[in-house]
Amino acid sequence: MTKKLAAGDTFPQITLPRVGGGEVQLGGQAGSWQMVVVYRGAHCPKCKQYLTKLQSLQPAFSEIGTAIVAVSADPIEKAEAQVLELGLSFPVGYGLSMDQMRSLGVYISNPRSPEETDRPFSEPGLFIVNPDCMLQITDISNAPFARPDPENVLAGLKFLQEKGFPIRGTA
Repeated sequence: MTKKLAAGDTFPQITLPRVGGGEVQLGGQAGSWQMVVVYRGAHCPKCKQYLTKLQSLQPAFSEIGTAIVAVSADPIEKAEAQVLELGLSFPVGYGLSMDQMRSLGVYISNPRSPEETDRPFSEPGLFIVNPDCMLQITDISNAPFARPDPENVLAGLKFLQEKGFPIRGTA
């Protein structure tokens, strides 16, 4: 059984290859906010809708100093095609391993058929990492249609940054 990350935990530092070259560093950098979005993969129509909505909100997240990064277990070919199809401008990492999925505490599923995908994949996860590299907000799901609305996340994150709201759910 995979251990779930708890609010207030130090977020695991994970480095993945990035679509377009270079690397994506999960876990934020001291002094800045990061929203890590773990998505199922190119096979998932709900993920396409979610990533498209994130893309439309990306400037608003930037305005509040929050970098978006999305990652999946997809191989480079599928991740590249997804970025091109959706016109994503935020960093997208690929090749998330089983051990990395477990370290994030996300649910893992096996494909239903070769037509779906060819490898185990993560179910959705959303993690807000604060400037101290701690997990400020966490939301994981075992289904593609149960994830937080990005507009609500944006509004909530803006509120907690303005008010200096503490990490909740640590008791």
